[in-house]
Amino acid sequence: MGLLKETTAKINDLDHQVMKQAEERVNHLIKPVGSLGKIEKLLIQLAGITRNPFPEIHNKAVIVMAADHGVYKEGIASNPQEITAIQTKFFPQGATGVCAFAKQTNSKVVTVDIGIDGDVSTTPGVIHRKIKYGTDNMVNGPAMTREEAIRSIEVGIEVAMEQMNQGVNLFATGEMGIGNTTASSAITSVVLGLDPKETTWLGANYPEEKMAHKINVIRKAIQVNQPDPKDGIDILSKVGGLEIGGMAGIMIGCAANRCPVVMDGYISAASALIASLIEPKVKDYIIPSHLSVEIGAIKALEYLGLKPMLDLDLRLGEGSGAVLAFNLVEAAVMMNKEMFTFEEAGF
Repeated sequence: MGLLKETTAKINDLDHQVMKQAEERVNHLIKPVGSLGKIEKLLIQLAGITRNPFPEIHNKAVIVMAADHGVYKEGIASNPQEITAIQTKFFPQGATGVCAFAKQTNSKVVTVDIGIDGDVSTTPGVIHRKIKYGTDNMVNGPAMTREEAIRSIEVGIEVAMEQMNQGVNLFATGEMGIGNTTASSAITSVVLGLDPKETTWLGANYPEEKMAHKINVIRKAIQVNQPDPKDGIDILSKVGGLEIGGMAGIMIGCAANRCPVVMDGYISAASALIASLIEPKVKDYIIPSHLSVEIGAIKALEYLGLKPMLDLDLRLGEGSGAVLAFNLVEAAVMMNKEMFTFEEAGF
């Protein structure tokens, strides 16, 4: 049995008995019932994930998966593809948006080359798990083989496990890859059964007047490849990306080890669609961070039944919104740990 099958076989439902215990305590804290809204629901989810009515956060990490896309050749991005490699080198230096927020939340940034179309092997601080030098152009055929798609997921599982062995017990998904909103729109269109015009927007400042071209490229890729909407691996291999597979693997690895994972924006949402098709219980372990301005992200979240905590008009990627939400996860833990119940307060 391969790593992916072994890992998904370990994924169980949330512990509903522990969730009831946590809810009972939260309802008796010295405050009006429900007055801390989503923070209360978050604590109950954390209790169910960890099987602990008093969940704790020890170490936090955002794993940034970096990869390129062959569909870039179709003119679907406003930035040069070399930006993927350039920006990836900046993550270990602490110089990007997600790095700034990671410093503020005392969390680490783990950078992984899973499929950059270039060489960053001499860059200190980058984990090298390259499967191939970018995906193939999905307009002409599958973005990758089924075996490569599975391997991308398994890389995510492996990296998550390595970080857990170092004491990390709260994760966020991040990515870097010029052209990955195109792949994410294709995935969302297939899974939700929508035309790409309903899932595609600007990405990284793509000119609005060229949007019809981007939509047509996605339509053509779907028509050429005919991905099975019920097979997450088939969708990933035909119209996905290596970093999207890597993030799906992080989510699957976290679910198998009862560890919460905070989802970032649109690209992370596409990964969640893939992961939940492979094993539907995975979505119970996902904490949605923010409402991306990308229209496809909004629809993917609705489909998954996930309600984000923040609405800040974010669309940077990198895991930046997810890391901001670390503060809210820790707030839920501290609420439960530090507040008295009425009984404890002597009432």
